[in-house]
Amino acid sequence: MKIQESAENYLEAIFVLLQQNGQVRSIDVAHYTGFSKPSISRAVGLLRDNGYVSIDQNGLLGLTEAGLRIAETIYERHTVLTDLLTRLGVTPEIAAEDACRIEHVISAETFAKLKEHLHRHAGA
Repeated sequence: MKIQESAENYLEAIFVLLQQNGQVRSIDVAHYTGFSKPSISRAVGLLRDNGYVSIDQNGLLGLTEAGLRIAETIYERHTVLTDLLTRLGVTPEIAAEDACRIEHVISAETFAKLKEHLHRHAGA
């Protein structure tokens, strides 16, 4: 299922924060993304309503199976593309920014080929 780029970014942020901290609240996502708490609360509510995010009685966020699949895919694209662009000589900051835009529009086929190429030439 195709979801909006902003939703993918929120899922990726939740994924990264869960990896870093073991738990995440909406305020953590707000700090991580730089968006306001009300914007994050609205987005998290929509993600929950669409079956991508769970919220427990303490306000801790989790990813459902569907949300986790999307988050892992976007995060992998982000890290691989950032690595590839950095290896090409792009500064790390610009590489990360560009990867964040590319990760949402690149086809699965093209991404697979770029990833394959990167792994083949990783030692080069």
